[in-house]
Parts: sequence; C-alpha cells; structure tokens
Amino acid sequence: MAKKYSSLLLFFLLLNSLPNSDALPEYSRPPPRPAIFIGPTRSESEPEQVHISLVGKDHLRVTWITSHKHEKSIVEYGTSPGNYDKSSMTGEHMSYRYFFYNSGEIHHITIGPLCPNTTYYYRCGGNGPEFSFKTPPSTFPIEFAIVGDLGQTEWTASTLKHIGAKDYDVLLLPGDLSYADTQQPLWDSFGRLVEPYASKRPWMVTHGNHEIETFPIIYHHGFKAYNSRWLMPYQESGSTSNLYYSFDVAGCHVIMLGSYVDFDAQSDQYMWLQADLAKVDRVVTPWIFVLVHVPWYNSNLAHKGEGESMRKSMEELLYNAGVDVVFAGHVHAYERFTRVYDNKADPCGPIYMTIGDGGNREGLAMIFENPSPSISMFREASFGHGRLKVHNETHAHWSWHRNNEANNTFMADELWLKSFGSSKSCLPHEKFQEMKTHIKDEL
Repeated sequence: MAKKYSSLLLFFLLLNSLPNSDALPEYSRPPPRPAIFIGPTRSESEPEQVHISLVGKDHLRVTWITSHKHEKSIVEYGTSPGNYDKSSMTGEHMSYRYFFYNSGEIHHITIGPLCPNTTYYYRCGGNGPEFSFKTPPSTFPIEFAIVGDLGQTEWTASTLKHIGAKDYDVLLLPGDLSYADTQQPLWDSFGRLVEPYASKRPWMVTHGNHEIETFPIIYHHGFKAYNSRWLMPYQESGSTSNLYYSFDVAGCHVIMLGSYVDFDAQSDQYMWLQADLAKVDRVVTPWIFVLVHVPWYNSNLAHKGEGESMRKSMEELLYNAGVDVVFAGHVHAYERFTRVYDNKADPCGPIYMTIGDGGNREGLAMIFENPSPSISMFREASFGHGRLKVHNETHAHWSWHRNNEANNTFMADELWLKSFGSSKSCLPHEKFQEMKTHIKDEL
C-alpha cells in the first residue's frame, strides 16, 4: 500500500510542479514548515477520511472513504458510546478516476433528525473505530471557526491544533483545502489530516483555485476530486451546483459563493444568489455571512485585483440585502476592512475580511500596499484562524488568532459587530425590497 501511494505521488509531482512564494518579507515572520503526507493507517475495509457537514435544519451528512469498493454505506449512531439505536443508509456512494489514480469508495450518508447541541457517537460502514460529534445549537449563541487556504504542512497542523483547543460549533472554509493540485494522493492525505477535527464538528467549505484541477482535453470541467469528496448541501438551497450554496444554522444564513464559476448577471450563480437572498427572513435569520475564495477588497500585492470583476457583478446584491460580513481566502495573510461599498467606507456595507492564512505550502503573502488604504483597518501576514461568536440577534464578536509559535496562539485582532437584521438605519434597502417582490411574483 505504501509503495502504491509513493509511486502515485511521484507521478503527480512530476505532472504538476509545486509553486513557491517569491515574496520578500517586510519584517521577520516564522519560516515555512515542512509539508505533511499521511498514508493509510487502517485496513482497506475500515472507514477513513471521515468528515461531517450540515444538511438542512436537523440533519448531517457523514462522508468517509474505504479502499474496498463493496463495503456497506451505513451509519449507526446514538447518544451514548457503543450504543447505536439508530442507523441510516440514505445517501450515495461513488468513486472516480484521475489519470492512473483510482479513488477509494466515497460514501455520503445523511443522518437525522438530530437534536440540537447534542453529542452523538457513531461508526461508519458497520465496523471500524467509533467517532463522535456535537450538533450545533438551534438558537444563539453559536461560534464559528473560520480559516482558509489550509493545505497540509506543519503550520497547517499547528493551526488545526489551535482550532481544536477551544470548542466551536461549525467550521467555515473559504476555499483551497488540500493543495493537491492534481496530485490525487494528497487528497487522501488531507482527509486523514483533518479527520480528527472534521469528524467532530461540521465543516462547511467552498472551493478555491487549488480545487480546479483541470487538464487540457482530458479533464476540462475541473473540480472532479472536490465535488466527489466534499459534497455540500447545494440541492437543499436550490442551487444546481456543489460549487455554490447556502445554509441556515442558529439564526445565521451562510452563503458560499464560487469564484471560479460564472458570476455575471446572466449566470446561474447570479440568479441563484438573487433568489437566495430574497428568501431570507431577517426576523428568523438576522445575520447573513458570505464566503468566497478570491477577495473583493485586498491591499496585499498578492492576487491584487483578481476579485474585481466578481465584485462589480455581485457587490450590489450583497449591499442591498444587508449582508453583515464577507470572508475570503486566496491571499495568504489576514486583513480586515471597515464596512465598505464600491471602494468607499459605507456604514451600511458589509465588513470584508481576508483569512487565507491556514498554513499552506506556498507560504505567506508578505507585501502590502504602502501606505495602507483608509478602508483597511488591520492587516498582517501571519498564519492563524478566526473566531466568530454570534451572541444574539444583534451582536457578535470577531477575533483573529495568530500562530506565534507551534504551540501557542495569540488574539491579535478583535471587533464587536451589530447585525443589519436589527438595524433600522440600513435595512430595508428599497432596491432589495423591489427584488424580493419581483422574485416572489415569479415564484
């Protein structure tokens, strides 16, 4: 098994060389750390790479992979260890091929209904180790861990350790997961790396450029591994693509957009977003958060201006709907902007944050514009992660935690937020009300 993975990895390394960051540091930062590759540690019949995601109001999807193709797609679960009084076989299983690589059998099984804020114990496929997860609460408070551009290096492991050291309810990831870049065994390694965390709390993700994995003529559509391994609840939100979707959890409406899918005003994604925003009831879900990979606002020289066309297409929709915060990745640094609309400070615009600092192999994006734009409130090129604790219908607390060293973290930035759902000065926008009426008339 180890020889098989080594030879496959060598093939993909030759196929797609690893890029390196050529940015020069403006000030001293921790150096890059070695990449991590985790091979299989369980038998071919046992589940591995287990992770969970939200599906609807009170259901979860459990995803895992087995090397054997004919293992059972079943999840047994209950509220006490070793006592599985419920089971589910609702879902699907599949595999995919990429050049000479054949994936294991990928199982996606939906379980529920589940009680909120409750610990469940479960096993996959009728055998193997027992796992446990805690469901999110149905009401406030709720806490999100947010991190982008994870990859799989020793810095990634450090970030994950910091995230896991303090409880949270749901993890949000705005793209660039494994950094496999066509090297399919790295998808398996990533699944094993994050399993201790992603099997315990729901991980909700969207794609980045490192998930595209196109190859001329043969794989021109892209996202083959990502769509196969990280199935999100797109159908439940009325989307026709796993590359953009939304979900509700504990009074929050979370929208995952696709930077590498058509987004102009005639596109499916644009029309879906317009309809999705029109359905939001700010009494039921007073908070709206958006995640997208490429930042629309960015004062770092890395990837400067790459999100401009998407911003011009979709920013007005988010502004008129009263979106509270937009999180992005792609740039390997942290940056927080003030409330912004159309490149100017606006008290009724979303706060924009870049959090592509999970620990990827390309290193940090060290060079920012100088002087700093007036709309940029805090920026730093360090690895870390964010925490968003939504306390109630009106207030939330944001904090960004820097990985100073391998074994400690430091809260370097924080901010209290007030939701637009509770605002009388910014909502409702006249254009948004017109859009909602138009959408309802069409329905």
